[in-house]
Amino acid sequence: MSRLRHLRLEDTPFEAREFSLLWLIALSTYGVGDIVTTLTILYYERRFDEANALLVASTDALGRWGLVLPKLAVFFLCLGICVYGARVGDKVLYYLPPVTLSVIGAFATAFNLRLFVG
Repeated sequence: MSRLRHLRLEDTPFEAREFSLLWLIALSTYGVGDIVTTLTILYYERRFDEANALLVASTDALGRWGLVLPKLAVFFLCLGICVYGARVGDKVLYYLPPVTLSVIGAFATAFNLRLFVG
């Protein structure tokens, strides 16, 4: 039970509601928007190929999971950095990961949608 203590924001200068909102936006844009639009383009539209060489190798080896697993790994790494930043009271480490993922996710989703509609 002592490990769960590190996942709470009670002893930090940050609020749980703000944390949840930041990560909901990151999950919506990076986690869902980017993944769903990329999978749609790669596996259902088939007019385009993945541009990221790492993801090409990963999808060649693992199929759809080759796209999802690296993105999940990045998401959880950023979540861990954010929680660490909250624990030490570092605003940059707290805000930068979810904001960065949100911006990247929003851009990638918009770009993919633009490709999809032509």
